[in-house]
Amino acid sequence: MAQSLKRIALVVAVATALSKVAGLVRQQAIAAAFGVGAAYDAYNYAYVLPGFLLILLGGINGPFHSAMVSALARRPREEGAHVLAAVNTLVGAGLIGVTVLLCLAADPLITLVGPGLDAQRHALAVVELRWMAPMALLAGLIGLGFGALNAVDVFWLPSISPLLSSLAVIGGLGVLWWQVGPRIVDPSMALIGGIVLAGTTTLGALLQWLIQLPALAEQGLNRLRLVWDWKHPGVQEVLQVMGPATFSSGMLQINVFVDLFFASGIVGAAAGLGYANLLVQTPLGLISNALLVPLLPTYARLTAPEDRPQLIGRIRQGLMLSSASMLPLGALMIALAAPIVDLIYERGAFDAAAGDLVSGLLMAYGLGMAAYLGRDVLVRVFYALGDGNTPFRLSLAGIGLNAIADWVLVGGPSPWGLLLPGSNFGAPGLVLATVVVNALTCGGLLWVLHRRLGGLPLLIWTTDTLWLVLAALVAGAVAWALAHGVHWPPGLARLLLRPALSGLLGLAAYGVVASWAGVPEARQLLGGLQRRLPFRTGP
Repeated sequence: MAQSLKRIALVVAVATALSKVAGLVRQQAIAAAFGVGAAYDAYNYAYVLPGFLLILLGGINGPFHSAMVSALARRPREEGAHVLAAVNTLVGAGLIGVTVLLCLAADPLITLVGPGLDAQRHALAVVELRWMAPMALLAGLIGLGFGALNAVDVFWLPSISPLLSSLAVIGGLGVLWWQVGPRIVDPSMALIGGIVLAGTTTLGALLQWLIQLPALAEQGLNRLRLVWDWKHPGVQEVLQVMGPATFSSGMLQINVFVDLFFASGIVGAAAGLGYANLLVQTPLGLISNALLVPLLPTYARLTAPEDRPQLIGRIRQGLMLSSASMLPLGALMIALAAPIVDLIYERGAFDAAAGDLVSGLLMAYGLGMAAYLGRDVLVRVFYALGDGNTPFRLSLAGIGLNAIADWVLVGGPSPWGLLLPGSNFGAPGLVLATVVVNALTCGGLLWVLHRRLGGLPLLIWTTDTLWLVLAALVAGAVAWALAHGVHWPPGLARLLLRPALSGLLGLAAYGVVASWAGVPEARQLLGGLQRRLPFRTGP
């Protein structure tokens, strides 16, 4: 079983890495073509609802995916094919209605999500939303199909499929450049550019659905016909899991709506958030998969009272490994924000002003990386204990706290029509508000576990975490001093060497301090990295 889990984790990690690299290239192409101009800024508002559905319903480990895995894993293929066809029929009928609603109500929906948008961005977002409305239907079909494939131990295709969405957008921008050349960066091309962005995003979702059909057929699960059988036990089981899980998972995505609501009064903020978020999600997604995939089944096997000490030990392992990996990465994001953004994005329409905006957002994101992953670890512990209500209640409270924090740190419109000047944090204030909410949620989850499990060694855990914070501060200071204090050669060499060498030496400083502090998980993480270095010394 352990080897099987390691194999699955490796397959998922490799596929995720390829998808993340393609996503990064996609964002570079968008940045070069549009910068933080109207086309991409409006796209971020238009993408809110279709993207929300794609992540929520079509995402790996989303509610549709999880419901299909749990229902089909225990059933023969023939019955599984019937259940999948019936659920596809029911869900498809409902999501066709959602698709029509998105098309007809595009104008008021954009007003709701971005009340502060100027006339040009509002009009662009309405057009783009209508182009992306079919993603509502495709999202449900993607999640159900890939859940069925995972239930029969097909993991590579679902994990690699997001790469198709990135390739579709990159291809669309390539065709646009071939047709109009350098005029692609001209503001007068905003409407055409926005349609290409939205249209190729929908094409990417369509490809994600189409690519699963041959695999489903090979596994005997593909029935392209309408099946109205909602009384079947398997269909009932899927629906019973799907409903509450969808509602609970959706709470986290609502915070995105809240942030964009307040960002609508800041020109370019939504585009900047998209660029910075990708830089954070690339390493975060890779480490999250590598950490959570092996730990989840472990938590589930240690729920009996006699296994309590082992469960507590595994909880510590998950939290400390997340801190040991995320704290130094967050520190480097803060120290090297400008060099990283220069290297990844600053070309074409993405000018110095856009670089300053995204750099500030990236620094704010860096502050909260450890809390973000730590929260995910704790939520999985609650799920293993059969408690989905506690994470849901804290997520619900977090939405309100996030709205209040956005209002205080950024200012702008409130749901009651009031205005508040804010604290002049600008767009980074939106990220800082989320960081604060994630940290409070993480603390709340940990305190509930402390009481439920009869006491956790929180003092020891806090002490070790503070040592890791100190090591991360040293890493950030070393990286910042090198990046800003050394005379780097001009041109491409400066773009590449400045963040790379500064980051590597910062990580080396982190390793020295963390090892000296004696935090076991940090030594475990560093030891694993050392064994994989081709130039390591010693036995």
